Amino acid sequence: MLTPKEAAEVLRGHGFKVTPQRLAVYRMLSHTTAHPNAETIYKELEPLYPTMSLATVYKTVAILCEVGLAQELNVGEDAFRYDANTSQHPHIRCVDCGRVDDVFSLDTHGIEEQAAAETGYALTGHQVYFFGVCPACQAKRAQKAVERQAAVQPMEKVV
Repeated sequence: MLTPKEAAEVLRGHGFKVTPQRLAVYRMLSHTTAHPNAETIYKELEPLYPTMSLATVYKTVAILCEVGLAQELNVGEDAFRYDANTSQHPHIRCVDCGRVDDVFSLDTHGIEEQAAAETGYALTGHQVYFFGVCPACQAKRAQKAVERQAAVQPMEKVV
């Protein structure tokens, strides 16, 4: 991730004004792996920037994506999520709790080459998403199954 000074230079280099709010949104994104949506970013920054609007956050994340300081993720929810790690890497979303994690060790280079060869496209990038149940939600499901099983087992007869 870039320092605030480096991020400011990128913004200026693309003709955008550097504001405290823009730097705050970038700083928040670059210090989390939670892949927040714009509303989550707004709620986290509102106490520090009470005059900042949700519209400002939306405009800022659009600018950050445009200049390459963030990437927009569409993991099948109502709102886009954002990631300051702009390297091409897959993401995985829990279908129970909505948590989104990075998958860094998977090599997707072959997929890109195969897609280009099959379609004739000159690819400019790709995004890969996986969906499943995270370890924490798997444990919750297992605990609920144990509780249900215990509830339906008949009580032993006392003789």
